[in-house]
Amino acid sequence: MGYIVGEARGQQTFFPVALDDLIPSDHFCRVIDGFVKRLDFQALGFERAVAAETGRPGYDPRDLLKLYLYGYLQQVRSSRRLEAECKRNVELMWLLGRLEPDYKSIAEFRRLHLKAVIAAGAELVRFARSVGLVRGEWVAIDGSKFQAVASAHAVAARESVKRYLESVEAGDQREEVIIDPAAVAAALEMLARDPEPEAGFMRTAHGMVPAYNVQTAVDAEHALIVAHAVTTEKNDKHCLVPMAEAAQKAVGDPPSLNVVADCGYSSGAQAEACEARNIVPHAPVQRLINNKGDGKLFDRSAFHYDAASDTLICPAGQTLTRKQLDKAKHRVVYTAPAPTCGACALKSQCTPSPQRYVQLHLHHAALERMSQRTTPAVMRLRRCTVEHPFGTLKYRIFGNPRFLLRGVDGAAVEIGLGIMAYNLKRIINVLGGRKMTAAMAI
Repeated sequence: MGYIVGEARGQQTFFPVALDDLIPSDHFCRVIDGFVKRLDFQALGFERAVAAETGRPGYDPRDLLKLYLYGYLQQVRSSRRLEAECKRNVELMWLLGRLEPDYKSIAEFRRLHLKAVIAAGAELVRFARSVGLVRGEWVAIDGSKFQAVASAHAVAARESVKRYLESVEAGDQREEVIIDPAAVAAALEMLARDPEPEAGFMRTAHGMVPAYNVQTAVDAEHALIVAHAVTTEKNDKHCLVPMAEAAQKAVGDPPSLNVVADCGYSSGAQAEACEARNIVPHAPVQRLINNKGDGKLFDRSAFHYDAASDTLICPAGQTLTRKQLDKAKHRVVYTAPAPTCGACALKSQCTPSPQRYVQLHLHHAALERMSQRTTPAVMRLRRCTVEHPFGTLKYRIFGNPRFLLRGVDGAAVEIGLGIMAYNLKRIINVLGGRKMTAAMAI
C-alpha cells in the first residue's frame, strides 16, 4: 500500500482564488480584525492614527496592533519573529493584507504606545460589559512575579554600588573616612548607565530574581481581567486599594463592589480605605500569636475589645487600658497595672512577666470586619477566579514569564498586550468567534 502523496512543488494552481477562503468564519483572526476596526485610534492616543498628507507613507497602527495581538495569542512576542511570520504565515497575510513590516517598525510601535495599548485594553473590557460578560459584583485580586530583562549579576552589582555610596555618605557625615573622588564618580556613572534601574530582586518560585510584581483584578463572572498594573513592590500589602479602585472604575462604578484577595493583602489601613470607597474587602487577616511559654499562654484573641471605652477585657475580667500608640508600626499597646496582674489567679496562663502587654492593630475594627466576611466559600471563589489567568498569561501567552522590554513602562506595555490577548481568547471561548465578530460589528 502506498502513502498519501502531496502535490508537486512545481504544480500550478488556481485554488483558492482568495486568501479569505483560507480563514474560517469563526477564526480568531476575524475577531482581532473586528475588534481593531471598532477602536477610535486617534482618541486612544495612537501615533499616526491619521495618515500624514506629506512625506513617506508609514504603517497603519491598526495593522501593527493586529500583528501584536496575533503574536501574543501564538506565543510570538519578538519583533524579529513577527517579521518572519508576516512573510510565511497565511493567517497573518490575511490579517495584514500581505504587508511585511520590518522588525524595527514592529518594535517601535510597541515601545511608543504604552498608554494607547492600555486604553485599547480598557475598550475591550467595556465591550465585554456591553455583552454581559462582566457583572461587576465580585472581583478577585492577586499578584505574581514576572522576571525582568536585567540579569541577577547586574542588579547585584548595582545594589553593591548603592551600598558603597551610602557608606561613603555616612562616613563623610562622621568625618571618619577619606573619600576617593574618582571612585565615587565611577560609582555614580555606573548607576547613571544602568539600563534598568527599576528592576530589583523579588522572591519567586525559582528563588530571588530581578522581577516586577504584576497585579491583576479579575471579574468573577467569566474570569476576565478588568484591571492590571506593573509595580516594583516586593509584596502586595500596599496594592489592595489601587487595584480595587481600578477594578471599581473598570466595571462601571457600581454602588458596592466585593473584592477578594489572599492574606498577602491583609492591611487594616487598606481595608478601611476600601470601605470608605464603597468597596467591601475580603482577605484572611494575618494574626500574631503569643510565642512565649511554648505557645500555651493566652493569645490576643482571648482578650475582648470594648470600643466604647477603648479598653481590653482579659480572660479574668480585668481591664487593660491604652498604654502607647505606635503610629510607625500601626499598633496600640494595652496593659493592666502590675499589681493587678500579679494578684491574678490566671497569671500563669497569661504571662511570665510582671504584667501583660497586648498589641492591637491601629485599624483593628476594619480587620475584624474583614475577617468575619472572609469565609471558606469566598476564598474558594478567589482561587477559582484569579489563579488560572496568571497561568494562562505566563505559559500560554508569554510562553515564558520573562519580559522582553526593559523598565516598568516596557513591562507594562507587554502586560497590556498580553492581557488584551488573554481577554480576547477568553471572550471567544465564552461567546464563540462568529457571535463575537457579529457583536463587534454593531
